[in-house]
Amino acid sequence: MPRKFDGKIALVTGGSSGIGLAIAQHFAREGAFVFITGRRKHELEKAAKSIAPEPAAIQADVANLVELSRVYQQIGQKTGRLDILVANAGSGSFAPLGAISEEHFDQTLDANVKGTLFTVQKALPLMPDGSTIVLIGSTAGSEGVGAFGVYAASKAAIRSFARTWATDLKQRKIRVNVISPGPIETPGLAGLASDDDTRRGMYAAFAGQIPLGRLGQPDEVAKVASFLASEDASFVNGIELFVDGGAAQV
Repeated sequence: MPRKFDGKIALVTGGSSGIGLAIAQHFAREGAFVFITGRRKHELEKAAKSIAPEPAAIQADVANLVELSRVYQQIGQKTGRLDILVANAGSGSFAPLGAISEEHFDQTLDANVKGTLFTVQKALPLMPDGSTIVLIGSTAGSEGVGAFGVYAASKAAIRSFARTWATDLKQRKIRVNVISPGPIETPGLAGLASDDDTRRGMYAAFAGQIPLGRLGQPDEVAKVASFLASEDASFVNGIELFVDGGAAQV
């Protein structure tokens, strides 16, 4: 029986853990040849071993344009094209207004906005007409989460990019959509807490704000990414699809 992505070439940035890893695993199970990127060599190699068949893992920081160019050079040499791009790499941390440093601002915008912009722009020469791009946003981009303003602004920019790029790429029939997850149980979310007690309290607070009463799982986001990247979503373009248990919807 044919799989959803048989013969397709996909790149998932930030594929070492969490949502990115789950998406890469899901795409591989559906037949895609998957490239993943990540900044940390050990985590990247560990992630690659968990994806069958094993993907091409490329160590790179997407906010570093030299490293990003190297990613696409390797993809071009190995496969010659890219059918699916998932711009997932990003980061965030808490800082309330009044305590936001220039370093915090630059780090967040570089990873989430600059990194996403150039991840997409540099991919375009490798992407055939009719390809698909999935950007990973966040419910934070539509909410007023305290002490999370810089991250929220960066994710609002991702939503704006999708609208603009769906228009910019219309002649090439390349679809661009955004997934905005709510709280998902990932190493990145856990890293926002300073210790186990703080983490448990944070998780409980998040769960209390979600109509489904729990945090999401990475594979639940991966299934939505699989839909948007496939022909099942052939007439879906420029949208923001929330995967948040209803948190930002009620």
